[in-house]
Amino acid sequence: MGIIWIIVLGFVAGILARLLAPGPNKPSGFLLTTVLGIVGAFVATFIGQAIGPYGPDQGAGCVTATIGALVVLFIWNRLVAARVISDPGSK
Repeated sequence: MGIIWIIVLGFVAGILARLLAPGPNKPSGFLLTTVLGIVGAFVATFIGQAIGPYGPDQGAGCVTATIGALVVLFIWNRLVAARVISDPGSK
């Protein structure tokens, strides 16, 4: 049940991050949205464990996963704007 929870949480956090973040170059589709949220949850968990609010066996919740996904989406937007990576949504 743990992997299903991670996918559902990642998808919800990815959708919320895409709705909250401005900018035209957003990763779209189920897979990229889910990966965005999952990576955001890992970022939030890593930062939370590094600065202290989370213990070694705790992970990010939906709110902090969304914040982490916003950070990842911001970095994604900056890399696309600097043309370091290509935007998969543009043709």
